Amino acid sequence: MPEPCIIAVAITGSLPRKEDNPAVPISVAEQIESTQEAFEAGASLVHIHVRNDDQSSSSEPTRFAAVQDGVRRHCPGMIVQFSTGGRGRDSAARGSALYMKPDMASLSTGSVNFPSMVYENHPALIGDLATAMKANGVLPEIEIFDLSHLHTAKRLADGGLIGERPHIQFVMGVQNALPAEERLLDVLLREAKLLFPQSTWTAAGIGRNQTIVMQWALARGADAVRTGLEDNIRITRERLARSNAELVELAAASVERLGRHVATVNEARQTLGLASRN
Repeated sequence: MPEPCIIAVAITGSLPRKEDNPAVPISVAEQIESTQEAFEAGASLVHIHVRNDDQSSSSEPTRFAAVQDGVRRHCPGMIVQFSTGGRGRDSAARGSALYMKPDMASLSTGSVNFPSMVYENHPALIGDLATAMKANGVLPEIEIFDLSHLHTAKRLADGGLIGERPHIQFVMGVQNALPAEERLLDVLLREAKLLFPQSTWTAAGIGRNQTIVMQWALARGADAVRTGLEDNIRITRERLARSNAELVELAAASVERLGRHVATVNEARQTLGLASRN
């Protein structure tokens, strides 16, 4: 039987706005509806950012709580992953919603240049976020923007702040950070498996790189692929994506074309070592 592959959908992010693509879900209600559509199209993991009413990034715990409650109500068993990312958010508030015990949360383990800013992740902040995740039983998804970030993650593991089986995501195609080059994915994956032999992994391609990075990941047996309007608002250069669900449908087709099958929520939880949730 073909191996399952998790489809993760990053529904909103912190950057795209309605002016860029009207389908970007901003309000809590829009985020819940968009996630349900993506769930029905095959996504078993949702990566959540929340926004203020003016579309700016938010760390407001009540907004995270409302989205999580809606997802758990309308998408039974779906894995909920909160973002602790830093674009437009106060560092001190980036882990403020972790006490709600989502299944997972993103954890960036180093600073990196972005197109117009430095995405700063101070060592003390990294430690604080990892500590909060451990205290609340939250599985970290280690966000890798540079090779050194893997070694920071290993130091966290050696210090007992994360387990030896994290979920690792290689982020490729951000200007000034890791380019979307197939040979680099091989370097990163080889190093990750050396440091964390039991880890699960995925790769995210940003913008026009989304499809090709997904194909590279699938060809190398990735445990998951990532799609969604956070990373890519277009189907082609000429056409905007109609929804997160449309992007999930395309990801599902790629999974099946590469000889895998789309993971159910139970298979996704088993792959990541997460407890079942009714």
